[in-house]
Amino acid sequence: MVQLSDIEARVLGCLIEKQVTTPEYYPLSLNALMAACNQKNNRDPVVEYDDKSVVRGLDGLREKKLAWMVHSSGSRVPKYEHRLAEMFALPPDQVAALCLLLLRGPQTAGEIRGRSGRLHEFGTIAEAETALHQL
Repeated sequence: MVQLSDIEARVLGCLIEKQVTTPEYYPLSLNALMAACNQKNNRDPVVEYDDKSVVRGLDGLREKKLAWMVHSSGSRVPKYEHRLAEMFALPPDQVAALCLLLLRGPQTAGEIRGRSGRLHEFGTIAEAETALHQL
């Protein structure tokens, strides 16, 4: 079982979310990741992390092998991506449910289903419940 700090959970949730919702900008630069962490909508609690806090979160995730730095040709800054699905072999429905839990805290299966549209389309509340139970 992996224990995450609050900042690690927010950073990981943001990396997962942005990989799916804005793949053209993924992996994320530090500035993009900080903006995602501090986003005012779809987050609970709303936070105001500085770049040092986000780097600490990334460092913790890198130690846990849940994120890594990517250097791509043509990019002047390092970028970051998550390794959650690979590390735990999670299917998309479970990744989506976990992402929402990381970004918004505890939720019911109905809330997960209602909020997951851009990440994964749960057809029924029972499907969301199944994903949560399998996690």
